Amino acid sequence: MKLWSDRHLRLSLTGLGAQVLLALLAVGVFSVNTGNNLLYLVFSLMLGLFLVSGILSRRALQGLRVAGLEEGNLFARVRGGIRLRLQDPGRGRIRGLELHLAMDDGVVEPGFLASARRTGETLVVLQARAGHRGRTRLQSLELRTRFPFGLLEKSRFIALDQSVLVLPHPRTPPARPASWRGEGHRSLTQEGSSSPEGTRPLRLGDPPARVHWKRTAQRGQPWVRTFEDERPMGLHLRLDPADWAPGRPFERELERLSGTILQARLQKRDISLDLHGPGGLREIRGHAACWRALAQAQALGTGEGGMREAPLS
Repeated sequence: MKLWSDRHLRLSLTGLGAQVLLALLAVGVFSVNTGNNLLYLVFSLMLGLFLVSGILSRRALQGLRVAGLEEGNLFARVRGGIRLRLQDPGRGRIRGLELHLAMDDGVVEPGFLASARRTGETLVVLQARAGHRGRTRLQSLELRTRFPFGLLEKSRFIALDQSVLVLPHPRTPPARPASWRGEGHRSLTQEGSSSPEGTRPLRLGDPPARVHWKRTAQRGQPWVRTFEDERPMGLHLRLDPADWAPGRPFERELERLSGTILQARLQKRDISLDLHGPGGLREIRGHAACWRALAQAQALGTGEGGMREAPLS
């Protein structure tokens, strides 16, 4: 039951609080009618319980402010983390707060803050799932508590009006046919002795002697051995937005590029991206920089191009 609400604060009565309130009223009526001092004492204790609950829950909400937001690598339609840094002068104060973050075109799971950190700054990671790539606005942060006793629930609203950058969904890129020259993924093994480290799917340029026949039979496709001294080559990607019209094909192309960048990062390979635009050609290096460039890319043409990639020498 909502008792009081405005733009920044809200007070509501929980189910347990409603039961205790009814019991409090019943004890008060009986104590007045009978004049029993024991009932007066019970009434005073129950009333004090409500007052203590309200005072402590109000203290739990005080002093917090948002010091910063970091989206990390937040991909579209994939569960990722938003790092929320709170300025907290509580110095170990018990908070017992639920954190609810409102985001446009997405869902953020509630987080929990048990107590204040003694360092003066508290870090909470909230799990979010955004619907589309690009800039997404964070509307507000709600701090909600039933601490202590669970009788009253108080909420405090903090307006944010900030944005986070959502990266394209990392779709797994299709396998490249062997007839495509200059588009394969290869690795170099350093000279000298090296011991086997693991396995991976066969790529263009891998020697037949490295085929792992047991894993190939298990998976139904060729797999090869990897070695400790294997030095992976990087990838060079190209994207010209003028070749693409706005729509789903362009978004799928960005998702394939994003998936290629993710694979390169997992395999510890360098990555670079040639991005054409109105201002000319830009060469972008690094996994995070390439992802952010793809997240903000806009189709400028009317046709349907294709993804092109080549190994870095």
